[in-house]
Amino acid sequence: MKDSSTPAMPSYAQTSRRGRGGKGRVPLIPMQFAAIWIALGLLFLAGAAFLPRSVSATSIASILPFAAFLAIAAMGQALVVMARGIDLSVPAIVTLSSTVLLGTSGGAQGSVVTGTLWALLAAVAVGVVNGALVAWLRLNALIVTLSTGAIVAGLTLSYRNGLPAESGVPTALADFGGARWLGVSTAVWIAAGLVVVLTVLLRRTEAGRRFEAVGANPRAAYATGVEIRRHQAGAFVVAALLYGVVGVLLSAFIRNPTLDVGNPYLLAPIAAAVLGGTAISGGIGSMVAVTGAALFLVLLGQTLKVLGLETSWQMIFQGLAIALGMFLSEGRGYRRRG
Repeated sequence: MKDSSTPAMPSYAQTSRRGRGGKGRVPLIPMQFAAIWIALGLLFLAGAAFLPRSVSATSIASILPFAAFLAIAAMGQALVVMARGIDLSVPAIVTLSSTVLLGTSGGAQGSVVTGTLWALLAAVAVGVVNGALVAWLRLNALIVTLSTGAIVAGLTLSYRNGLPAESGVPTALADFGGARWLGVSTAVWIAAGLVVVLTVLLRRTEAGRRFEAVGANPRAAYATGVEIRRHQAGAFVVAALLYGVVGVLLSAFIRNPTLDVGNPYLLAPIAAAVLGGTAISGGIGSMVAVTGAALFLVLLGQTLKVLGLETSWQMIFQGLAIALGMFLSEGRGYRRRG
């Protein structure tokens, strides 16, 4: 029987609107999520003032698909971070799903459905391995995903060597990847749909609230009867599925993917996740803010190219973004503990 003398624990939504000591109210959108949109707006204004080419309609349209690919990968990474993990196997999983798509779809006139399903299943299989090793064997997520990424990369290389040198995606899938609806790339619409689905699941369902509770305070969640390991492993599985979606969409977009297709997705998803306000200490994250961070990073890269700077500067900014995000996240963690 429930003890009526014990007050009910307030929900995350309720506590997020209270000030210190329960008095006053904070903004509906926490600053940690709003900051990236402010930064994106400032970057856009600076580009409009000093580099109009970088924010022209043609330029924005050209970078939106790449922002969508990064946003999907970053949402997967954000789920892992919310579960107090980190995933360094993203490039390997993206490349694996792309290669499996080429090998199982039968080439230009092959089966789109068969190739896509096998590509996603291959990605999910890696996520299951990652989740099992981290959640049930309690191994360090950083080491586990680095190891599985290396193993998957080797297996992918071996598998790719058995395929024709000029392997391409099926024509129907390539047409889908390059299609536009209302002037917007298909990948952008898919990314937007995933943002809505994941946001609803995290914010409006019991499973989503339990997942956030596991990341925020595993011991408290365990005390209330929540299965910790299942939620932690599930984060890696869902994340791997999202990486697989990136591999399929990216392959359809470029038509003839190589083994380098996943290389840009090592640091960038982590940077987008932390810049989007995802707490390294776990539990707190916003898929909408992560998407804004992905757009910010892609637009920043475009601006650097217009300025004539080398691509290496993008990696420098991504590293700085990760360091800044971890610093801010730890600062929030100290304040909560205080």
